[in-house]
Amino acid sequence: MPGTASSPQQPSSSRFSRRAALGLGAGAAAALALPAQRASAAQVVGGARLGASGVQVRRGAGAPKVPGLKARAWLVADNDSGEVLASYNAHKALAPASTLKMLFADTVLPKFHSTDKHKVTAADLAGIPYGSSLVGIQAGTTYTVHQLWQGVFLRSGNDAVHVLAHMNGGVDETVAQMQARAADLQAGDTHVVSPDGFDHKGQLSSAYDLTLFARAGLKNDDFRGYCSTRVADFPAGGSKTFQIQNTDRLLTGQGVTPYRGLIGVKNGYTTNAGNTFTGAATRDGRTLLVTVMHPGAGAEVYEETAALLDWGFSAWARVSAVGELVVPLSEQPRSSASPAAGALASGGGSGSAEHREEWALGGSAAVAALAGGSLLALRRRRPTGRRRA
Repeated sequence: MPGTASSPQQPSSSRFSRRAALGLGAGAAAALALPAQRASAAQVVGGARLGASGVQVRRGAGAPKVPGLKARAWLVADNDSGEVLASYNAHKALAPASTLKMLFADTVLPKFHSTDKHKVTAADLAGIPYGSSLVGIQAGTTYTVHQLWQGVFLRSGNDAVHVLAHMNGGVDETVAQMQARAADLQAGDTHVVSPDGFDHKGQLSSAYDLTLFARAGLKNDDFRGYCSTRVADFPAGGSKTFQIQNTDRLLTGQGVTPYRGLIGVKNGYTTNAGNTFTGAATRDGRTLLVTVMHPGAGAEVYEETAALLDWGFSAWARVSAVGELVVPLSEQPRSSASPAAGALASGGGSGSAEHREEWALGGSAAVAALAGGSLLALRRRRPTGRRRA
């Protein structure tokens, strides 16, 4: 089910399924699921289990084990329902590298028509960090917005990002808009310093937040189209063009086995940040999202993403959700009181690798909690970093 809370109903038995739990109001779910001494953990966006250490998964009978991974953080989620199937350090703040370009696209992509044209100036290209990935934009050449977004998604071109940012009112204005968009998406681990994701002190995100960005982006047909494009012809000045290829190796199969059903989304790498990747794939009508951060060098980020996607497709019907991808604040009903993160939680804050547990709740306790309405008025986490003007 979507991340929005539905109208709660009294359960017919003393145990809640994962979908019944997700249907509870956030405050009531937290009150029912959490021991009193762990109530503060319910403030974690998406559910308390996502803030716990260690692998978080609730396997049922016959569910495969989560593969052993090197990544410092990762997350597997169902794109349609928003259920988080498993995670590891979901809210750990790490350097995102170019995966932050998903938030840039979420923010700026809707503002220009793909056929709009822009003649690039030297000022548009000023301030691009040394060592950036570039698509090869030239001052004095006119590009369509469509071509600029191809440069962003396929080649992760910081030159294309900076041109679009200048069209959007400048780099500082775009950074402020991206931070505001992150706040709306409830991506509280994210602090934006530059729109391109390059290494800058304090530029951070998390596996949870990057997955939110991907899920939001995939609702936009243009976003989905760009991130799934393998090759394109790009202007080289005059009437000449050159071919650019997507740097997403799970999509193109460059050096790794292409992943069947992959539809994007974005990879990233810098020397200091390491490898990051968020991928989305569809099989048998189900779309899964996987984010992997900092697993090691080379193709490991793709190999670990593929392993988590394989696990997710084989396990989704036999696991219970450990959390949820929350709905943007702007998409929530205005009548909902005191917006709070979904509070799917269990007492498993010890970070044990894998264990399953049910919520044994008497009907009277559930009624009492629901009657309280906002028994726990939970406050969503907000970005800690200041906005840049």
